[in-house]
Amino acid sequence: MTSSFTVHDASGYEQLMGRWSRKLAPKFIDFAGLGTGEKILDVGCGTGSLTFELAKSADLSAIAAIDFSPVFVEAAKARNSDPRIEIQQGDATALPFADNAFDRALALLVLHFVPEAGKAVAEMRRVVRPDGVVAAVVWDHLGGMPGMRMMIDTAAALSEGGRQMRSRYCFQPMMQPGEMKRTFIEQDLAEVTETELMIRMDYRDFDDYWAPIGAGEGPLGKYMMTLDPAERTRIEGAVRDAYEAGRPDGARSFASVAWACRGVVR
Repeated sequence: MTSSFTVHDASGYEQLMGRWSRKLAPKFIDFAGLGTGEKILDVGCGTGSLTFELAKSADLSAIAAIDFSPVFVEAAKARNSDPRIEIQQGDATALPFADNAFDRALALLVLHFVPEAGKAVAEMRRVVRPDGVVAAVVWDHLGGMPGMRMMIDTAAALSEGGRQMRSRYCFQPMMQPGEMKRTFIEQDLAEVTETELMIRMDYRDFDDYWAPIGAGEGPLGKYMMTLDPAERTRIEGAVRDAYEAGRPDGARSFASVAWACRGVVR
């Protein structure tokens, strides 16, 4: 499996998205449900936003966490002090676990970066016991991320390369209304439900917003690294202007919506 997510440094990811993943994780857990003594799989754990929230949300017996990126695995392991948690590198489309090994398999902000997302859902279903739960959540890049779209749309207005990057960003797998629900049903999950979850992304100032992008993290950061210095400066200036919106630099807050889906193994 490959991943379409670009990560250079775990701390850069934390500033770009990890801090917001941690805000989304409790809402996702409430939607997915948990039971005392359960064994949970976190697919695509990143730096551990969902993993460590699971550990404090219920009296679970075990939490297995995998991620495709060795950078994330190393960072999550460094944070871990809970003996119930086991973190390893793994492929969402070929999970290194036996059939029926878990009570629930959860994926927080992962499936839209998996080219074979349907195969990942099938693998999550395989490793969950009958009557167990498979659940996932992804950002709505097209219609629910105004703070991110501000950057993406600004870059798209300035060049053809930016427009191509926007098309990739807005139409990743599992992001369209009903798309994840259809995939869950196609993979023979029952009682499939889909909903929206919302958080707010709060920034201290433009530098807080832009720093991980300027360092090459995420889709726009990856695009920025392909440009010459003059073009990077031009885009950064234009995005700063959009962020400030004619007012002095400072704190800004953006609503961010994600699609969440859950199904039961039969």
